[in-house]
Amino acid sequence: MKGRTCLTIAHRLSTIKNADRINEEGTYAELIAKNGFYAHLYAMQQNQDDISEEMFK
Repeated sequence: MKGRTCLTIAHRLSTIKNADRINEEGTYAELIAKNGFYAHLYAMQQNQDDISEEMFK
């Protein structure tokens, strides 16, 4: 979709990790490095995934 704007709605943040831009403005790597809102949401989701995996071992 080069040169176009695409609105993506995803339940899991990992679904859109390869997107060129995300609401907070930046690539996946840039947003994680900024340690802003997106990085915070991502970390919370990762922690929840870790907890869920431990519960089902």
